[in-house]
Amino acid sequence: MLELMEWLAERGVTTVFKVDGERMVERRAAWMVIVSGGSLGEDSFFRADLARPDSCLDSLLAHLETKGLSPFA
Repeated sequence: MLELMEWLAERGVTTVFKVDGERMVERRAAWMVIVSGGSLGEDSFFRADLARPDSCLDSLLAHLETKGLSPFA
């Protein structure tokens, strides 16, 4: 995840990856990823609140693909 965040930052994208302890205790979707700006475009904002960190990562990678960005290319 850190390598992906660095890759995005090099393209001007702001990235937040977070876990919320209160949500976890309440058994709600505790993991969150947000990306915006840079190579994603001015009006681009993506957020996913999910139960597992790998789900957030999968969701983010799918979103990047729709924007024509791939860290694995």
